[in-house]
Amino acid sequence: MSHTDTSASERKAREVLIVGGGAAGWMTAAYLAKNLGTDRTGGPRITVLESPDISIIGVGEGTFPTIRNILRSLGIDEAEFMRESHATFKQGIRFDDWEMPPQREPNGQLIHSHYFHPFEAPYWSREELNLVPYWLLKDRDKRLPFAQAVTFQKKVADAGLAPKAIHQGHYQGPLNYAYHFDAYRFAGVLAKFAKGLGVHHLSGNLTGVGLAADGAIDHVATAEHGDLKAGLYVDCSGFRAELIGKAIRAPFRPIRDILFTDRAVTAQVPHDCSDCQLESYTVSSAHEAGWTWDIALSDRRGIGYVYASDYTTDERAEAVLREYIGRTSKAEISPRHISFTAGYREQQWMKNCVAVGLSAGFLEPLESTGMVLIESAVNKIVEFFPFSGPADASATIFNESMTRRYETIIGFIKLHYCLSKRPESFWVDNTKPETIPPHLRDLLALWKFRPPSRFDFVLDHESFAFFSYQYILYGMNFETDYEAARPSLSQSELADQLFARIAAFGEQASKDLISHRDLVDAVYREGFVERQAPPPRMRGIKM
Repeated sequence: MSHTDTSASERKAREVLIVGGGAAGWMTAAYLAKNLGTDRTGGPRITVLESPDISIIGVGEGTFPTIRNILRSLGIDEAEFMRESHATFKQGIRFDDWEMPPQREPNGQLIHSHYFHPFEAPYWSREELNLVPYWLLKDRDKRLPFAQAVTFQKKVADAGLAPKAIHQGHYQGPLNYAYHFDAYRFAGVLAKFAKGLGVHHLSGNLTGVGLAADGAIDHVATAEHGDLKAGLYVDCSGFRAELIGKAIRAPFRPIRDILFTDRAVTAQVPHDCSDCQLESYTVSSAHEAGWTWDIALSDRRGIGYVYASDYTTDERAEAVLREYIGRTSKAEISPRHISFTAGYREQQWMKNCVAVGLSAGFLEPLESTGMVLIESAVNKIVEFFPFSGPADASATIFNESMTRRYETIIGFIKLHYCLSKRPESFWVDNTKPETIPPHLRDLLALWKFRPPSRFDFVLDHESFAFFSYQYILYGMNFETDYEAARPSLSQSELADQLFARIAAFGEQASKDLISHRDLVDAVYREGFVERQAPPPRMRGIKM
């Protein structure tokens, strides 16, 4: 491992220059400031250089429950964050028509299939019985859909209910959840918080990057502020990758041979009424050459069609988006077309520069992994922060860890595609073995005879727990032949009691929880009011 000559850049508390704002830049700034302090408190001087001329794509962002850990650790008030970001709750993702296209009944009606990926883990009772094997051994024609059988979150979400009550306080609740929010507004929340901790903000345009003799960054040039120097540079400049890509030239590894999508066409759609039901999950619908996301914010819907240009045209993609929106809304839309290259940099920390967000890599929007990868990177930067010594002392460990995380996410995303039985070329090609990462192929071979286990994964490199793989597999009707295990599974009667208990919890939750729309409105008006004890009818539900 070669280290940067730090004689010119080492300081008592190393200065940090973050190039680019947005969610990546301001989350990095806020998290570093909260955990390391700023020059106001004897910590590093942290500066964000943000261009006033570059817009942030604010079509609606989905997140994963880990975002709550970040926001809680920062000390940001949940209700305030939700109000200012136009946020709503997200309990998972509903996948429509991913296994098969809609089937037409003799009367002409289209029948759509769907499955649900909830954020709640399968129910684990005080009896400590794993229900998954017992579900596998039930008659396929008689058993409930997997997510409905092992957790009551699907019932709650399908009923349009919220994952928590107003009295349950900040970032707490009986069901696991994340958020949908306006990414532009969310960046504003983080910026306000970071500035309050002493982060410096410069509005200006990058005009060049000067390199030292060893290839490290010596300075960045700006039109408004001249040359800016720091000990550590964080590239949050998005797809442009001004520092890590254009200046330092860290190689980019494309993965189009695994994940085919490379385009998106997006639109913002107003709600038809001010009190319309808000779905508390992302709706992901499969189409001929990709899929649409449909995210309900408090004031509008963010909708986009992600597709592969090898299998369709931009014109046809826009027509698919318009057709999808037209099923539920007559609003006039102004679609926006976006191109991207799926892939990542195996060296995201080089010399005295580390990339966070789109500059480090982008896979595709499925499963909201963009924000998860930002969270993972900023956690590691805090852990590895070079207060003294070479700026890249921990670069090898950082790069290996982030590469493994990207690879596991790529496999998880591919899992959604490679199980499909849709007949279109895009979907058929996604099932070809040569497009499936070898590690995922090996796991699929194992899972034909047993369900996914926590021991299949290295937790430090995973963004998704083993049960998320179960939700996708069995939502897509993957067949695990567990018949040989039947004689060893002697607690069928108890399992049936637990399945019934889950159903009863769902019925009770439907009485105790209010609608998602009503909770969002109440949070915006009043905030959360913590109460120590849960309401009487919710007691006894072990999560």
